[in-house]
Amino acid sequence: MTAPTPRRGRAATPVTRDVRAAILEATESLLARRPFDKLAVAEILAAAGVSRASFYFYFGGKHDVLAELVRGAVQSGHATAESWTARAGGGPPEPALRRSVTAGSELWRRKAPVLRAIVENWHTDPQLTELWTVLMAGFTAATAERIERDRAEGVAPRGGLPADHLASALTWLSERLQYLAAAGVAPFDDEDVLVDTITGVWLAAVYGSPPR
Repeated sequence: MTAPTPRRGRAATPVTRDVRAAILEATESLLARRPFDKLAVAEILAAAGVSRASFYFYFGGKHDVLAELVRGAVQSGHATAESWTARAGGGPPEPALRRSVTAGSELWRRKAPVLRAIVENWHTDPQLTELWTVLMAGFTAATAERIERDRAEGVAPRGGLPADHLASALTWLSERLQYLAAAGVAPFDDEDVLVDTITGVWLAAVYGSPPR
């Protein structure tokens, strides 16, 4: 995904990139201390040290800023899942699945303020709604394709729920558990418990087997 250009279509310069970066960094820092719905643009301006005109040159509002932060965070999210979704056939799925879940947990830990904000607010703004549902649909599609390949190769049992339905349920379940962990809700605030739980649920649902 590419970063958006300035709102008036001007070419970005090192100075303008610094302004955009300052706005993004300030917003992410503020999100670590207060909920997105309580965050005012004026606070972002003060934290970033930029003028209101500079802010609105690049962003239509705070929802635009959050959208760009989410895009940046999730760009690496697809790579974290590839340990399992793109693995070569024939080997046991559990190690690759556990690596993917662990990498996803680490991403959520690093980007907790941003990812908490999108989970809590994606349904409040049309742009955020479209962004999050499209991103989640991408993860779901990759998961469904992996399930179908594993069923075809005899790694996973055939039959049961349609692959796309199962993939959607597992993807959204994992999003919720990762969110609870990021919000500090026990027992998922313990990363080992979180990884073991998500891995175990996926193994049972896709392969009909408990983790080793």
